[in-house]
Amino acid sequence: MTIAVIDYGMGNLHSVAKALEHVTHENVIITRDPRCILGATRLVLPGQGAMRDCIGELERTELRGLVEDILKRQAKPLLGICVGQQMLLEHSEENGGIPCLGFFAGEVRRFPTDMRDDLGQRLKVPHMGWNLVYQNQPHPLWEGIDSQEHFYFVHSYYADLTDETKIFGTTGYGKVNAHVAIGQEATFAVQFHPEKSSRAGLKLLENFVNWAP
Repeated sequence: MTIAVIDYGMGNLHSVAKALEHVTHENVIITRDPRCILGATRLVLPGQGAMRDCIGELERTELRGLVEDILKRQAKPLLGICVGQQMLLEHSEENGGIPCLGFFAGEVRRFPTDMRDDLGQRLKVPHMGWNLVYQNQPHPLWEGIDSQEHFYFVHSYYADLTDETKIFGTTGYGKVNAHVAIGQEATFAVQFHPEKSSRAGLKLLENFVNWAP
């Protein structure tokens, strides 16, 4: 039993791997070897930085086709994290517009720069820090986690899906209702960082390790 954290040069790989090792006795590896990725029992697709760079590095390491095939076949559980979530949508507004992997129908949008809170104070972009996540519908990865639990975020862009049935968690920032947990079949993806989200984040990773879609 092996969990492979996909290494295409972008993402908080070691922190994710350490968090997974904390919740499981399964073998956790960081790899860009296609044979190891295909041989793993479950996969984690992290992401950090600009969308253009993430997609570019996925192509440079010749892993884009492999990831797209895994998504298409849905043969094993896959967890996307941060930009690893955003990459699964069709298109991103970042960098003047970037085509993404297209597994989920929807757009990655930038937070408006003029957002204010209820007291009229300007909200910062990027959105950074702890925020409540509302669970739109049940999912095995939510087991043991309260709705409106706090998770840790660092992002200037957010997922906006067209199919509400694929939305499992949202968070509010200003007037934006960001789709921060999305899922379909054996794929689940979150905008927040579970590896930085204390007890709730570790519980979500534990649920992923035990998930049998």
